Amino acid sequence: MSKTVVAFGICGSFCTFEKTLVQMERLRAMGYEIIPIMSFNAAGLDTRFGKAEDWIRRLEETAEHPVLRTLDQVEPLGPRKMADIMVVAPCTGTTLAKLDLGISDTPVTLGVKSMLRGGRPILLAPSTNDGLGASARHLAELLNRKHYFLVPLGQDAPYPKPNSLQSCFEMIPDGVEAALRGNQLQPVLLT
Repeated sequence: MSKTVVAFGICGSFCTFEKTLVQMERLRAMGYEIIPIMSFNAAGLDTRFGKAEDWIRRLEETAEHPVLRTLDQVEPLGPRKMADIMVVAPCTGTTLAKLDLGISDTPVTLGVKSMLRGGRPILLAPSTNDGLGASARHLAELLNRKHYFLVPLGQDAPYPKPNSLQSCFEMIPDGVEAALRGNQLQPVLLT
């Protein structure tokens, strides 16, 4: 029996990269094969949270697979059935909006579009400072679309950042298993 393959898209919520990497390690330990994908910003920007080249190296070591960073590398994901599910973690507000509006101009958004072509599940783990602001409508739209699932989320800093939402990254493996069965992990909203 072949391994279940997870295409794992990473967007520019740089403060959550460490949490994301831990969950990739957990999925690997559970027997999943990981294909890492990075948005242009995630793969190209050095930030106070680390250098892009260091994150790429760590992701490739964890996944034992090269990071896909270009549109032409991710386009065949769905048509060639290269993965069984796609996780987007962290999923930024910008990525939520692009997915809602059908814009596929980054490796992560095109990866999602490619996977949806074959009806594969998409698990989103939002991390955005405007989740209860400008991004709220995009989150709601995607939650009501076929093949989209959310990692449970809540306000990560309600007083200093009242519009900020962040998924419970520790729930990504459970979210993957639920989405592969066609189920939304509950509860969606954490308190």
